Amino acid sequence: MLVYARDGSPASGRIMVSIKDVARRAAVSLGTVSNVINRPDSVAAATRVRVLAAIDELGYVRSESARQLRAGQSRIIGLLVLDMGNPFFVEVARGAEQAARAAGLRVMVCNSGQDLREEAECLSLFAEQRVRGVLITPADTSGRSLAPLTQQRVPYVLVDRVVPSGEACSVSVDDVTGGAMAARHLLDAGHQDIIFVNGPMHLAQCRDRYEGVRKAIAEAGRPASTVTMLHVDRLDVAAGRDAAARLLGLPHRPTAVFCANDLVALGVLQSIYAAGIRVPDQMSIVGYDDIEFASAAAVPLTSVRQPAFQIGSTATELLINETDGRTEAHEHHRVIFQPELVVRRSSLPAS
Repeated sequence: MLVYARDGSPASGRIMVSIKDVARRAAVSLGTVSNVINRPDSVAAATRVRVLAAIDELGYVRSESARQLRAGQSRIIGLLVLDMGNPFFVEVARGAEQAARAAGLRVMVCNSGQDLREEAECLSLFAEQRVRGVLITPADTSGRSLAPLTQQRVPYVLVDRVVPSGEACSVSVDDVTGGAMAARHLLDAGHQDIIFVNGPMHLAQCRDRYEGVRKAIAEAGRPASTVTMLHVDRLDVAAGRDAAARLLGLPHRPTAVFCANDLVALGVLQSIYAAGIRVPDQMSIVGYDDIEFASAAAVPLTSVRQPAFQIGSTATELLINETDGRTEAHEHHRVIFQPELVVRRSSLPAS
């Protein structure tokens, strides 16, 4: 029998409380205690009150792992994201949590920080906890990190990623279209010299957004030199500040900057603004994701909106559908949402 300490932690030298202790204190059978915990409506009110009082007095916490073994399936879904410091992934998690809660499930969130070792440890934790399935935005774009899930037959859904082989469900956004939207917006505003501040090219989103920029340039009949790419190692505000310092040192400053995400764009905007450059009169800025802070910036930020909440909820619904035990032959789905350009003051037409 699995027993927990009074504080809910596993046995480790503290006074342990088991379901037998609760039954003894309440002067009822083990079955009655189990019914109070799992099927309270089946127990007489007076008895239920007495058992609950014993549980509270003794500090009993039931073992979720034991319950899962009896039920044959976990109520926990694992969610592994790249960066919980990015509001985009916070919204994804909110969407996942809401969809899971509606199905009587809960979400365990882990943050890889784009670290492959941390990602492997998180996936190992999910396996140890026997989660129902995993929602994952993998840091390892080779797919190697997913092999243990496949080997252990743990269902998973890729979030903000695409599975080319169709071996699992995926939910993503058409980032090629999103990148093209941003570039086309700046071209239509008359900009001739654009900087694209992009993240690591091993990330599919960064590659796709750059492909979209190049596509828009070609379709407009502009020379490829219209856009210059400036690389950053991370996609956060600090990286945006670093990028701004570099572009401010260029002999010919661009008139527009498109950033691979909003955090980078906000870092650029902050530094540009502090340097006395007027936005958008002297330099227009466009971000990507449309996080909540974008509209609240000193100069409201134009951004390509991704439906982050819907991405999380849709991925969770796909995972629940795959693991509910009622679908004999689950068919994997690839859901691709279309982005939306939200124009604000940071990218008014060039003077």
